[in-house]
Amino acid sequence: MRKLIASTFVSLDGIMQAPGGPQEDPSGGFASGGWTFPYWDDSMGRDMKGFDGKDRELLLGRRTYEIFEAYWPYQPADNPIARNLNAARKHVASRTLKKLDWNNSALLQGDVATAVAALKAQDGQDLQIIGSGNLVQSLWAAGLVDEYNVWTFPVVLGRGKRLFEADAKPGALRLLGSETSARGVVMSTYVPAGEIPPGSHVQDEPSEKEIARRKKLAREAG
Repeated sequence: MRKLIASTFVSLDGIMQAPGGPQEDPSGGFASGGWTFPYWDDSMGRDMKGFDGKDRELLLGRRTYEIFEAYWPYQPADNPIARNLNAARKHVASRTLKKLDWNNSALLQGDVATAVAALKAQDGQDLQIIGSGNLVQSLWAAGLVDEYNVWTFPVVLGRGKRLFEADAKPGALRLLGSETSARGVVMSTYVPAGEIPPGSHVQDEPSEKEIARRKKLAREAG
C-alpha cells in the first residue's frame, strides 16, 4: 500500500493559512498572508522534497487546487517545481467544482475518506497532500495519513486556519527527524503513533498515616 504524506507550512501557533502571499487566501479577514517570505533562504529552497511533487501523486483540497492551478501552469518551463507539479497526477477533493482545467487532474468521487483509502490501495507513487487543511483534518480523523512533513516558522499569527482545529481528533505523533534553517524554520517529519498514552506528574495526596510517618522521619533526621 502506498503512503499518504501531508506537507504544510505552519506558524508557531499552528496557523497554515496563506503562507505564500496576501491574496492567496484572505478568507475570514485574514490579513497576514505571505508570512513565510521573510524567513526563506537558499538552503530551504534546496530542500523542498515533500512540497515539489517530485515522484508523487498530489492530493489537494479545493482551495489549494485553485491556488496552484492559477499559478504553476504559467511559470517558466525550466522551473523544476512547476515542471513536477504540472506533470504530476492530481486528485482533487471538492463538493463544488465540476470541471478541472489543470492537466492530469481528476475529482474524487463520493466520500473523501473512502475515495482516498481506495487510492492508497492502488499500485503507484506515494500520495502527497500540500496545504489543504480541511482535507488533512478529515483524513487524520479517518486514520489515513501516514506521515507529516511540517515546517514551523518562527512567527505567531494569532488567528487564521490551523493545521489542527479545536475539534481535531486527539492522537500521538512520533518525530522521525528535524532540521533547522539558518533563519529559524524547523523542518520536521512525524508519523502517527496511536492514542495519547495516559499519565500524570501530579502525586496523590498522602494519607494522614503517611504524613505522620514523614514527619517522624524528618524529626529523627534533624
